[in-house]
Formats: sequence, structure tokens, C-alpha cells
Amino acid sequence: MTRSSGTMARLLRWLAESPARNLVFGLVYMVVVVAGATAAYVADGWSWGDAFYFVIITVFTVGYGELHPVATFDLRFITIATIILGCTGIIFLTGALVQFITIAQIQLLLGTKRMKTQIEKMAGHVIICGYGRIGQMLADELKAGGTEFVVLELNEQRFHESVAAGNLTVRGDATDETVLHSVGIAKARALASVVPNDAANVFITLSARNLNKQLEIIARSEAPSTKSKLLQAGANSVVEPTHIGAERIAQLIIFPRTSSFTDGSDRMRTLGMGLRTLGLDLEVMAVAADSPLAGATIETAEHQASGSVFVIAVNRKNGETLTRPDPATIIEAGDGVVVITRSGRSTPKIS
Repeated sequence: MTRSSGTMARLLRWLAESPARNLVFGLVYMVVVVAGATAAYVADGWSWGDAFYFVIITVFTVGYGELHPVATFDLRFITIATIILGCTGIIFLTGALVQFITIAQIQLLLGTKRMKTQIEKMAGHVIICGYGRIGQMLADELKAGGTEFVVLELNEQRFHESVAAGNLTVRGDATDETVLHSVGIAKARALASVVPNDAANVFITLSARNLNKQLEIIARSEAPSTKSKLLQAGANSVVEPTHIGAERIAQLIIFPRTSSFTDGSDRMRTLGMGLRTLGLDLEVMAVAADSPLAGATIETAEHQASGSVFVIAVNRKNGETLTRPDPATIIEAGDGVVVITRSGRSTPKIS
């Protein structure tokens, strides 16, 4: 007796843990009851159509009347069992459906409220408009650099992909000023418009610049002719995916001073071209919190890279730039490290 009571208690707990499980269990139960009762009536001489119809109107308590006389003991037993089991199943299934819908709505409400609270607390964050290929890589780079950001995506599938990736995500049209207000554009420090549509990027840039005059805006351009339009609309920088990747956008956001150091002058651009002729590249890399080099010295980092990396500058999270740093300088998580690497070779993983 005790064992059966314990089994029943475990079954009830198992059912209560998941509304979706209750719904599936209720559907399976009703299928079994309807199929069993129909088969029982057929075995007693009824046609499949009459048996199924009579079972349905019985379990749903409609009761239009008996198609055939229910006069024998067998038929009355089948009918009584169908009423008891079927009505119980319908009550359970209805309750499970209500529970499933209610809990889903509550979870959605709480999730939306929690997200709004998080956004309201954010300041100096980055807004990513668009979670396509570039937006996904950009989010990963910003996450590695320890930068707070919120993703703004209209497409339902990409919205869910961003949420599944653990990103703070709002579903909405980035060209709508109300939506931009909802992601805290007034307190944001940067916005990356990487929607795969030049017209949308121009409109987003215009709206963002109108809402925040101090905002750093980096916009994506597919057609070369769009670059001038984006700059006129208020973009601080324009990137073309065919020439520059998501890592460069992240560098402009996280390490604006270091990015200026690497290619913000004719001298540095000339240096970069000269390095490439020698088989070298000038790069800026973000140091992730879980990187094995976070907390290591520059000397150690260069030693681990076996001579394929030479650190020439470090940009701290607080904006301080260390040029010609001492080998004993410690690399911290979130730093931007300017390095010279060998072209054509895989860069040692720092970020």
C-alpha cells in the first residue's frame, strides 16, 4: 500500500513539473480512450463510423442520442466506461491546455519585464541592429571584450537565435524611433547598424543620430555608393563586409583609440601596407575573460605564440593606451592588444 502511494505521488509530481508534458499526456490518454471505446462498439456489431461518432459525442458530453439501442449489458458497460474515462480525460486535457497557455503567457510577461528592467539599468552600452551573419559575429566579439550590448532584431527566427545565444534581445524594427528608445539609445555609447539592407541602415543612422547626438554610429554598407549617404546621415564610421569583418566593427566600438592608432593616420596606414609587403599584418584583438592569456604578461604571451606575435600596444578597458609597453605589463581581460603577426598563418587565439 505504501509503495503504491509513493508511486502515485511520484507520478503526480512528474505531471505537475511540466505543462507541456501534461498536455501531451492528456492527448495520448484521450486517443487511447477513444480508440478503445470505438473498437469495443465495433466488436459488438456497430460500424466504424457509427462507433467513432457515438464515442465523440459521448466523451464531449454532447449526447445527441443513441444511434443504436444500448440495451445489452456489454453495450451499457462500454458506454458507462466511455463516459467516466472520456469525461475525466477531457477535464484533464482542458486543464492542461489552460495551464500550458497561462504559464507560457506568465513566462513571456516575466521575461519581457526582466529584459526591460535590465535595459533600463544599462548605460554606455552598445546597440546591435540586425542579428544576421555580421551581427552574430559582432555580438560574439563584444561579448569576448566584456562590453554590454543589446540586440535589436525584427526577424522572428533570428530573434530566437539571439535569445538562445544568451544575448539581451528585443524584437522590433530598428527604423522605428520608439523601438530605439526601448533599447536605451539615449544612454548608449555606440550603435552598430548591420542590417543587410542599405536603405534601412541609412534610415536607422538618421533616426539614431537624431535621438543621440553623442552616439558613436558604425554602419554597414553593401554598395560603395551608400557609404557617402551613411556618413551624411550621421555615421561616424562605415564598414563594407567585402573589405572588413565583424572584428573590425568590434574594435571601433571597444577600442576606438587603439583603432585610431592602427589605421587612423596616413603614417599608420603606410606602415600597415609596408608590413604586408614583408608578410606581416597589424591587428587588434580583444582578450576574453576565459582566455589563457588574461592575466599573463606580454613577455609570456609572445613566448607562447612562439615568435609569431609581437605586441606593440595595449588599450585598457578604461581607455588608457600603452604604446611600446614593457614586457612585464600584464594583459587584462577586456584589453585590446595591438599585435604584429605573420601573414598567411593562423593568429594565436587571444580573444
